[in-house]
Amino acid sequence: MEKQPAVYILASGYNGTLYIGVTSHLIQRVWQHKQDLVEGFTKKYGVHSLVYYEMHEEMVAAIQREKQLKKWNRQWKIDLIEKVNPTWRDLWQELA
Repeated sequence: MEKQPAVYILASGYNGTLYIGVTSHLIQRVWQHKQDLVEGFTKKYGVHSLVYYEMHEEMVAAIQREKQLKKWNRQWKIDLIEKVNPTWRDLWQELA
């Protein structure tokens, strides 16, 4: 996968703790989270499963979308995830 701006949601498990991030290289970034190479929230709370992502043409658009999603209430985020990934499977395996 080429470098392309993306917004992603990681979860600790089904209906678990959520993390929203933005990156220019989704596969690499999620791998870093999975290996606990990223200090902070995802490492502390074991948030490693890629449950949702969106690809964007421009990084500015991806950053705006990340900020928008972070302001959403939890149920809206869950609804967004379950619309495309109702079983909360780890999508990273499909990308990698």
